Amino acid sequence: MTSTTPRKPVAKKPAVRKPAAARKPAVAKTAAKPVKKHKKEKKANSKVKVVRDSFTMPQADYELIAAIKGKALTAGLHLKKSELLRAGLQVLSKLTAVQLKRAISGLEKIKTGRPAKS
Repeated sequence: MTSTTPRKPVAKKPAVRKPAAARKPAVAKTAAKPVKKHKKEKKANSKVKVVRDSFTMPQADYELIAAIKGKALTAGLHLKKSELLRAGLQVLSKLTAVQLKRAISGLEKIKTGRPAKS
């Protein structure tokens, strides 16, 4: 007859990771990857990516924005501040270098960045 004594489970040692400096660096596979080609071309009417930004401008310029928006309302055109600024950029882009320089030199110089908290 054979003896059937229960075996004790063997306790495993906890896994200890080597420090990052002791491990071997991973091999980069940059040269082996082929360049993926896009199967579909972008549609002409796809959504345009928009970017949020913030900037500082004098109070007089904000009042000028409000005046131009009011003028547009009397003409039956409701527009947002961003649309007004984008339209201004389109007009500025059509100026010659001399005209652009004259328009920019007439602006009031302001400090950039956020104002100090009071």
